[in-house]
Amino acid sequence: GIIMTSSICLRQTDLKSLIAYSSVSHMGLVIAATLIQTPWSLAGAVALMIAHGLTSSVLFCLANTNYERTHSRTMLLARGLQLMLPLMTTWWLLSNLMNMALPPTINLTGELLIITSTFNWSNLTIILTGTGTLLTATYSLYMFLTTQRNKLPTNIAKMEPTQTREHLLMALHIIPMLLLLMKPGLIMGPFTCHYSLMKH
Repeated sequence: GIIMTSSICLRQTDLKSLIAYSSVSHMGLVIAATLIQTPWSLAGAVALMIAHGLTSSVLFCLANTNYERTHSRTMLLARGLQLMLPLMTTWWLLSNLMNMALPPTINLTGELLIITSTFNWSNLTIILTGTGTLLTATYSLYMFLTTQRNKLPTNIAKMEPTQTREHLLMALHIIPMLLLLMKPGLIMGPFTCHYSLMKH
């Protein structure tokens, strides 16, 4: 499921569809971790669910800001926006890096715990999780480069500038993830403590 939905993401031209399939791909890891039911896998599943919940939410918000200005969800018709909305490009970059689970994000912590747990369960799973991670990085870069780095379409001559409320909205998604990075035990601690008590 992880590889299939990640491959579908590479074929998407609709921005919101790409983000939606990305969420399905990440939930494949969560389901695998939940089925294994080890302390590490459950802690990783909780971390990834919370982290990806915030990441996909901010990506949908960014997609909506693009749609409000270009009136199109097609990435080829809403490309090259770095020239028009440079500060919004920063939010796009941060969000895509978090979607890729780049260090030191909480997404990486969750994915590493899940990948380690599945590898301990069966060595062959490293092929599936490794391929899934590679495809995730590929479609995240594809999404960023297509929407931000290409030439502006000819139909876009001028664009409404970004507003403070939009930047505040993005910040309120990113800041909790940075805070969780400093104290990951807030979301993963209860599971590891619970299982250690059960063993004793």
